[in-house]
Amino acid sequence: MSAAMITPPTFEFLLDLKANNNRDWFTEHKPRYQKAHKEFKAFANVLLDEVSHHDEIENLKLFRIYRDVRFSKDKSPYKPHFSGSMVRATKWRRGGYYFHISPGGSFAGGGFWDPNTDDLKRIRTEIANHPEEMREVLQHPELQQYFNGLEGDQVKTAPRGFTKDHPAIDLLRYKQFLLTHPFTDEEVLAPGFAQQLSRVFQAMRPFFDYMSEVLTTDENGVPIE
Repeated sequence: MSAAMITPPTFEFLLDLKANNNRDWFTEHKPRYQKAHKEFKAFANVLLDEVSHHDEIENLKLFRIYRDVRFSKDKSPYKPHFSGSMVRATKWRRGGYYFHISPGGSFAGGGFWDPNTDDLKRIRTEIANHPEEMREVLQHPELQQYFNGLEGDQVKTAPRGFTKDHPAIDLLRYKQFLLTHPFTDEEVLAPGFAQQLSRVFQAMRPFFDYMSEVLTTDENGVPIE
């Protein structure tokens, strides 16, 4: 079995962890966690190599399985999933990739999770002035093949500085700008899943290219140093 694959024992561990999310059980089964995590890490490195064929990546990050429960009502100490992210290289390439492995809930995600105040203002200004450009990007065949439109948190009415009847208010309400694509368990456990996941990430590029141009230029299209 290739080390680049996610295998059934990893899914079995995550399912058992979800049903027994406590420190005593985790301690007893830590060798299973270590084996599953090693497999996920190997998979992530193969994925990084695949993505590097079509994009420049600055950093691969694998998220810890331990939850921060300090400010959460849910005191479960562990995440019943494995996940990671990749940051695109240099300030000229905006957007990031996210991958989430969980029985019955695996998906690829990408975009702009928490844009800072200046970036959010710049994005909204561009959308307000040229909404047709964002709409055209979201209608791109590659995006439509894998994604069901723009996702993310939105304000309830209209963001400050924009009217409720603005023709692009449906886009201006977004506070996050995300794309997601789900995977079945069969897809995740199949040979070649890293390549499939990489193709989904590659399909985000029309959206990333548009947003990168917006966020690295001013309203007149002049590059921001």
